[in-house]
Parts: sequence; C-alpha cells; structure tokens
Amino acid sequence: MTLPRTIGRNNVLNMKLELVPATVTDVDRAKDFYIDKVGFFLAIDVQPSAAMRVVQLTPPGSSCSIVIGTGVTEMTPGTQKGLHLVVPDIERAGDEMIGRGVTVGEVQDLGGGVTYAWFADPDGNSMVLQEMGWRTGENF
Repeated sequence: MTLPRTIGRNNVLNMKLELVPATVTDVDRAKDFYIDKVGFFLAIDVQPSAAMRVVQLTPPGSSCSIVIGTGVTEMTPGTQKGLHLVVPDIERAGDEMIGRGVTVGEVQDLGGGVTYAWFADPDGNSMVLQEMGWRTGENF
C-alpha cells in the first residue's frame, strides 16, 4: 500500500518550521542573554564533538526555536535579522524584556492593528516583537 504524498491543506504535505540559526561570537554569553533577558527556554545544549556545540533556545509558547553554537552554520555572527516574535501584548512583552535589561526600541504602529518593537542580541542579531491586534485569545 502506498501512502499519498499530498496530505493537508490544498493537497500539500504539511511542513513546520522548527529551527532557525543565529550565529554568535560567544555561545555562553548569547545563551545567557536569550534565557535570562529575553525569556527563552533552553531546549538543548549538547556538544557532540570538539568542533560542534548545539544550543537550542525556544520562545515561550513557540514550536520554533533558534539554534546557536559552534559548527552549526557558516553565517557571520550578527547577520540574522528580523526574526518575528509575535506577542499578544507588545507593551507588556517590551516592558518585561526592558526590566530584564534588553534594549527594546519604541513601539511602531504600522496601521491595520500591527505594531513592532525591535531588539538585538549582543552580536547584533535582531528580532522584532510583533503584535497583530486581531490575533488575541484563541486566535493567538
């Protein structure tokens, strides 16, 4: 019996984005930043060889993580730009991060119920808090 290769919406096989690399110069400093200041959870910290260390960090409520480490990617440190962290309350999320020592930019209203506030890790990898006014409660 052959299983269909087209499953899911519009007959396309479902896919989930699980992991996004962000290169850093100091793995432990970045790990501390993302856990202690941004509020991510540590999912994995393994060193399978002398040339590789994999640290996977997950935002609360997310299925997708970032990965930092050594031997993980060939990207230059600080070149990951614009990852979006969608939050239900941008003011609260920004205030919490500021309270833990993160420099978060001013909230920018793009209209249509969408607001942004940017921040960066110690190497310059940037992320943006994004609130979409219509994604609240069960829709978030």
